[in-house]
Amino acid sequence: MPKNEFLVQVQPAYLPEQSAPSAGVYVFSYTITVTNTGDAPAQLIARHWIITNELGHVEEVKGLGVVGRQPLLQPGESFEYTSGSQLRTPTGTMQGSYLCVNHEGETFQCEIPLFVLQMDETGSAMPASEKRVLH
Repeated sequence: MPKNEFLVQVQPAYLPEQSAPSAGVYVFSYTITVTNTGDAPAQLIARHWIITNELGHVEEVKGLGVVGRQPLLQPGESFEYTSGSQLRTPTGTMQGSYLCVNHEGETFQCEIPLFVLQMDETGSAMPASEKRVLH
């Protein structure tokens, strides 16, 4: 039986040039690297995001693929993409999962760990080591 496993790494960034804090618009990008750490080829089919702002408003996003693609990853192979999200508050979180299918047609879920979207007082993205976790 194949080991089905993807590793997800995320690097978020605040985009001050696309944001309008006075209008309650905060735009973030996130670069995701998905690596097949399993021992069989597998394809990323769909995504499910849970986006929460600092006021507790939750938005769910579901759809096929990522950035218009459904990458097939061989063991050890990675796929990187950049996408974005807009919040009405300067801080929020994202987390979710990918629906994947292996070469035998079996589906499995790949969790996307919670990460923080936050700007600092200067309007720049905070270093990941200084970001706070929202509860």
